Amino acid sequence: MAKNDPVKELNIIGPGTVIEGKIRSQGSVRVDGKVIGEVAASESLAVGATGEIEGNCSAKNVTVGGKIKGSINAAEKIVFEGRSTVRGDIRATRLVIDEGCLFDGRVTMADRGSSYEQRH
Repeated sequence: MAKNDPVKELNIIGPGTVIEGKIRSQGSVRVDGKVIGEVAASESLAVGATGEIEGNCSAKNVTVGGKIKGSINAAEKIVFEGRSTVRGDIRATRLVIDEGCLFDGRVTMADRGSSYEQRH
């Protein structure tokens, strides 16, 4: 049996769960509940349709299907799905905004070679 790489693990915050405080992960994070505070993932961050984050977010890739109120810093790509609501400034190399998304904030597009800081 192969040993799991802890850096590639997925952390799930399920529907109906509310977390207050900072979340830091060396892997990926999926939020289907609510987080009040900062979320930082070394890999990807996904906010499901029922998910909500009130705080700043950072990850390599960020996909939003729910709501985020705070800034988003992605080393690579941000995707706002059709029914998502995002209120805050964003920074990424690539940006995808689906029709039907509500976005209120400023966008900074960064080169892949520019410095990306993830606060751990």
